[in-house]
Amino acid sequence: MFAAFAQAAARHADRPFLAVLPETAAVYRIPAGEITYGEAGERVAALAASYGRRGYGHGCRVGLLLENRPAHVLHWLALNSLGASVVPINPDLRSGELSYLIDHSEMALAVAVLARHGDLAAAASVAGRRLPVVGPEDQPPPAPGPLPRSGPPDTDSECALVYTSGTTGRPKGCVLPNEYFLNTGDWYTSVGHLMTMEEGIERMLTPLPLFHMNAMAVSTLAMITCGGCLVLLDRFHPRTWWDSVRASRATIFHYLGVMPAMLMTAPEGRDDRNHHVKFGFGAGVDRRLHASFETRFGIPLIEAWAMTETGNGAVLAAAEEPRHVGTNSCGRPSSTIEVRVVGDDGSDLGIDVAGELLVRQAGPDPRFGFFREYLKDPEATAEAWAGGWFHSGDVVRRGADGTIHFVDRKKNVIRRSGENISAVEVESVLMQHPAVRQVAVAATPDPLRGDEVVACVVARAPPATPQGRERLAAEIVAWCLERLAYYKAPGHVVFVDAVPLTATQKIQRGELRTLVAAWVAGDTCVDTRAMKKRAA
Repeated sequence: MFAAFAQAAARHADRPFLAVLPETAAVYRIPAGEITYGEAGERVAALAASYGRRGYGHGCRVGLLLENRPAHVLHWLALNSLGASVVPINPDLRSGELSYLIDHSEMALAVAVLARHGDLAAAASVAGRRLPVVGPEDQPPPAPGPLPRSGPPDTDSECALVYTSGTTGRPKGCVLPNEYFLNTGDWYTSVGHLMTMEEGIERMLTPLPLFHMNAMAVSTLAMITCGGCLVLLDRFHPRTWWDSVRASRATIFHYLGVMPAMLMTAPEGRDDRNHHVKFGFGAGVDRRLHASFETRFGIPLIEAWAMTETGNGAVLAAAEEPRHVGTNSCGRPSSTIEVRVVGDDGSDLGIDVAGELLVRQAGPDPRFGFFREYLKDPEATAEAWAGGWFHSGDVVRRGADGTIHFVDRKKNVIRRSGENISAVEVESVLMQHPAVRQVAVAATPDPLRGDEVVACVVARAPPATPQGRERLAAEIVAWCLERLAYYKAPGHVVFVDAVPLTATQKIQRGELRTLVAAWVAGDTCVDTRAMKKRAA
């Protein structure tokens, strides 16, 4: 990966590589402004020399808890030039989670913001490991022991160990080689159609975290590959988003599904189309808002599908027409990947029948561009690749023209009286209700139906009395019954203060399932099953 950056720096020495807007600079207390490719190259070379003198190199791992600061990218490039791997650390992790990460990854050093040094040291102590912790401007201590690997790094060398979000269990460590990142940049810059990029011109704005593959792999390598500028926000700020878009002169932005929904709640204004954005790239936009967002802001939202494990070895993106806007379409598979949609028995399913998505790279190497393995978990790796196909765990359906439409995570599908119900679909409808600020949908056992749908609602104005909760629950369910098949509407509505989210604003499904059992038995739960009746 460093070699790709070095080539870009040679071609575009005076062009901007990284940019920090004043609002992000104020949060992090770092300088605002741009860092050119040439300046970044000099800083990376100095960091690499410092790490190299102290024995860091091929095969060792260094943790990075640097949030969305340019330092994350610069330290990563420096370590990569020596063959060292990085372990991006989610800044929202706390003691038990950090202890697991430190122990499992066997990182030799952590580079972190000062406020988290104590947390990392304490977590390492609990794990029984010695872990030096330094700041991004500090000199690293000598590396502990000889290098794990001899020889210079290559495309097969480990570039990063990225942990899955762990929404349903312990995070898995995905071993990602240099090939994974290089392929990501090559794919993004060659898609074309609505995602066409120009060399040395593009400016990509992302509020997504650098510990996640989207920003770390997709955004960063796309800009390196085309000589563009990566503009990093500390996080998504809905009130100032369009100010950031204009100030950054962004030509591309990345999003997650919650972002368009929040932006559409703002009043329409004459500056809605005052920007230079060619397209947004992401996943999870509410299908009921997709077309209206594009019409209002004049920006195509390119829905895509990928996972940390697949990288861009098997990515889908609706970058060319017909995009089937408003259908959760993530496009048609390109000639470089193979796709199957299968039932629980492993048999291939027909058109518009929902089943699990299986993917692999076409050609002699089906794992090209994918993760290498789950660290220390050969059983899980083998299970994921059963039968020579990567099993995504995502439920999709294939349209008549070959387009893949996302339905939900397999583990999020609620089975009620023989009907499969997507939690995401019900959440999408509930989020449109004006009284709902946030919502998560899950299953609860039902003596007659097997499962019943539970809506965990964060209300904009939480009802204070049982009567108020009953009225609002009935209103919410009635709203659903007008828009969904009766069996998909919530049979229980629980009013809660918050729903569990990951740092990337995904619902923590595993924790949600644990909480639902107590919530359904609590005082803020309203039983609405009597409202669910099949229409005559």
